[in-house]
Amino acid sequence: MKSEKETMLDEVETAATQARYDRIAPIYDLMEAWIERRYGEWRRRAWELVIGPQVLEVGVGTGKNMLYYPPHVHVTAIDLSDRMLERARRRAAILARKVTLIQMDVQALDFADSFFDSALATFVFCSVPDPVRGLRETARVVKPGGRVVLLEHVRAENPLLGRLMDILDPVVSQLMGPHINRRTVENVRKAGLILEQVQDLGGKGIFKLIVARTPHPSAPIKR
Repeated sequence: MKSEKETMLDEVETAATQARYDRIAPIYDLMEAWIERRYGEWRRRAWELVIGPQVLEVGVGTGKNMLYYPPHVHVTAIDLSDRMLERARRRAAILARKVTLIQMDVQALDFADSFFDSALATFVFCSVPDPVRGLRETARVVKPGGRVVLLEHVRAENPLLGRLMDILDPVVSQLMGPHINRRTVENVRKAGLILEQVQDLGGKGIFKLIVARTPHPSAPIKR
């Protein structure tokens, strides 16, 4: 059976996603300044759940999570957008954070199997063109039984609100980048990860803290 890297990527959508985040990188922090006060506490809680010493951050963006990196871990942080990484490098220098920053697509990670002790992503899999593939790749590079922590906004469970998010999604994704109607908890299951905790953070069930672990070899990741 073909590996994730051997199957076809949606190169057109991936390139469009990269271009979109390159375009908004200069104003990205300004766009989210009004809500970051709320996100900050959630980011801190998510980072308290990672297990080191080697941690992968998927979708580092401009480096908003750097303030919350635990002192006992080494973070390798990736992002699809080089423009976002430029800003992350500046933030790492200002905060004096020792972090390895690499331009890379989570849908085709260039890391060995079982390389990291855990992985974390905050508001990322709403933007990955093929989120299940990205989650499978994330699981692949985390050691068996390792932890994957996600802070995400998802499609509302309320039928009317969920339908409204479906209608608005094409416009929002084109203007701002993320898809607002992703079913990320379901995607985590589809990727073969084992859910340990799904915590509702508010917003009528839209914001979730998801904690999962990678399967042991006796329970291989589904392809």
